[in-house]
Order: sequence, then structure tokens, then C-alpha cells
Amino acid sequence: MAGQTPPTQSRRADTATRSGATGGEVLRFLIMGGVNTATTYALSLLLMHWMRYEFAYSIGYVAGIVMAYALSTTFVFRRPMRARSAARFPLVYVLQFVLSIALLHTAVDVIGVPRWLALGLSIAVTMPITFVMSRWVLRSA
Repeated sequence: MAGQTPPTQSRRADTATRSGATGGEVLRFLIMGGVNTATTYALSLLLMHWMRYEFAYSIGYVAGIVMAYALSTTFVFRRPMRARSAARFPLVYVLQFVLSIALLHTAVDVIGVPRWLALGLSIAVTMPITFVMSRWVLRSA
């Protein structure tokens, strides 16, 4: 049939598009994470001029969740913002926070890893988990 793509070529193109999108999503997730981290870090530092560090960090963390949702939907995964995904998305970061604290505690207080290294290890472990959970929440909404 003239003008039509054979089914095998079409399937290959679909697979290539899907795998390319995933690579693009990972790159955009890393960019978003860097921008989000820098922004919320700066916000937390700024707020520390007027309040205790725990409150400043908490406000910065919540602002980071809001920013992560906005950037994840529009930039990373290119999905529409929906009430269902907006309601579920913060759970990703609650789980990430709890996992990070558990990893930090175990690394520092149980194993004896230096704090600076434990923080880096915690980020390295939780980043791919956060990516997968974010992707699932936004795609299943």
C-alpha cells in the first residue's frame, strides 16, 4: 500500500519514541531537580534571616514540592495538571523525605558514615525512586 508505513517499521518508531522520551524525561528531571534544589535552598537561606532554620527549611521544602509539581507536569513529563495528580504528588516527596531521613540516620548513627557523605548517598538512592514515583503519579492521573 503506497503511503502507509509497514507495521514493523511503525512499531520500531513507536518504541524509539518511547525510549527517547524516557531519556529526555530523565534529563529534564535532573535539570528540574537542580533548578528546584537551588531555588528552595536560596529560599531557605533567605528565610533563616527571620526565623529558625527548622521553619525556614520546612517552608522551603513545601515550596519545593509545589515547584516540583509545576515543573514535573509542564516540563519533565509534559502532562496536564489535574486535581488527582496534584493531590497525590506531595506523597512522593513525603515518602522521599521519610526514606532520606531513615537512610541518613542509618548511615550516620548506625554505620558511622560522615554526614556530608551520607547526605550525598541519600540523594543518590532517593533520586531514581523519586523519578519513578513522580512519573507513575503523573501518568496514572
